[in-house]
Amino acid sequence: MVVALLASVISVVAPSVGANGALNLDAAVKGSSASGALQAPLRAQGGKLVDANGKQVTLTGVNWFGMETGTFSPHGLWARNWESMLDQIKSSGFNTIRVPYSNQLFDKSSAATGINLAKNPDLKGLQGLALMDKIVKGATDRGLMVLLDRHRPTSEAQSELWYTGQISEQRWIDDWTMLASHYKNNPLVIGADLHNEPRGQATWGTGDQNTDWRLAAERAGNAVLKANPNWLIVVEGIENYKNNYYWWGGNLMGAKDAPVRLSSPDKLVYSPHDYGPGVYRQAWFDAPNYPDNLPDVWQKHWAYLIGKTPLLMGEFGGRSVSPNTVEGKWQRKSLDFMKQNGLSYTYWSWNPNSGDTGGVLKDDWQSVDQAKLDMLKGHQAPFVQAPGAPAEAAK
Repeated sequence: MVVALLASVISVVAPSVGANGALNLDAAVKGSSASGALQAPLRAQGGKLVDANGKQVTLTGVNWFGMETGTFSPHGLWARNWESMLDQIKSSGFNTIRVPYSNQLFDKSSAATGINLAKNPDLKGLQGLALMDKIVKGATDRGLMVLLDRHRPTSEAQSELWYTGQISEQRWIDDWTMLASHYKNNPLVIGADLHNEPRGQATWGTGDQNTDWRLAAERAGNAVLKANPNWLIVVEGIENYKNNYYWWGGNLMGAKDAPVRLSSPDKLVYSPHDYGPGVYRQAWFDAPNYPDNLPDVWQKHWAYLIGKTPLLMGEFGGRSVSPNTVEGKWQRKSLDFMKQNGLSYTYWSWNPNSGDTGGVLKDDWQSVDQAKLDMLKGHQAPFVQAPGAPAEAAK
C-alpha cells in the first residue's frame, strides 16, 4: 500500500564563510545543532530522504539551465541580475535548484557569454568552475539546496551514453570527483545527478560495460562517494528496458531485478523523468480513462519503487496547466501523485526558453506564470531557512 508521507517543517543552515573565502562546515553544523535546523548530510531511510537527525526532507525545486549550453552560463542573465534571479526562486517557494552543466564548461576555452555585465558587474571575467561557484554560493547563502546535474558531455547536445568520442568515461568520473571534493564543505550542495536521460544504446542489467547504465552509475557513484561521502547519488532510468519503451531517463523497470549497488546504499536516489503530450503524444494520453490511467503507467515504469528507495522527479513540466487540456490534466495529476506519495521533484524549468515546456518565468524573464506557480505551490516543502533569519510563513 502506498502511504502518503508528511513533510516536516525544516530549516537548512547555510555554511558560514571566513575571511579567506573558505567555507566553514563546523560553524554550520554547530549552528544547526543549537537551532534544531536540518543538519547535513542527507540520506535515504526506506523510501524517504532524511537529515542527520532523521527529519524528513522533501526536495521541491526547479531547474535553472544554461551552463550546459554554448553560453556556458545560466540563461537569463542577459535580461537581469543573477542575485535577483535567486531571490525570486526562493520567494517563489522552491527549496532546491537543479543546476545542469556540461563537462565542456570546465575547459579553459569555454568562455561565458550571454551575460549583461551592466546588470551583473561582479560576473566579469568569471567562467567555468569560478562562475559555477558564484551561482552555487549565492544559492546556498539563501538557504537553497543545490543538486548538480551532468546534463551534456559537451555543449552541442545530450548524449545517449555517459561517454562520447569527445568525453571519455574517465573524464566524466574525474569531473564528478573534482566537484564532489570541491563542494565537500558546503552542506547545501547535496549531490550528483550522474548523467541526464540515458537512452538509445543505454541498457540496464545486461553486464555490458559499454552500455550498462546501472554498472556505470555504480562506478561513478562509488568514486563520488569516496571523494565526498555526504553526497546523494542520483541515478536516472533509461529509455528501453526489454522492449518496454518510455521517456528518456524515465524507465526504471530494471532496478527491480538489478538495483544500483553503492558503497553507501543510503545515498541512492532514483530519478525518473516524465513528460506530457507537449513533448511527445504517448498512447496513454489518448486512453478512454485518461488521466485516471496514469498511476498504472507510472507504477509499471518507476512508481513501484515508492517506499523502497527515495524518488526524485528530476524533470517534468509543460506549457499548459489548465484542467481542461490534456497537458494540464497530466501536470496536475502528476503533481497530485507526487504530493500524495511524498515524492521530491525539480520542475522543468525555471527558464521560459525551454521549447517544449516553457517555464515558471514568462518570456520577459521577470514575471512568473502565476497559474503554473499556483499549481506547484500545491506541493512545496516548507520554506528553507537559515538560522537567525527572520521567521517566514510556512509554505
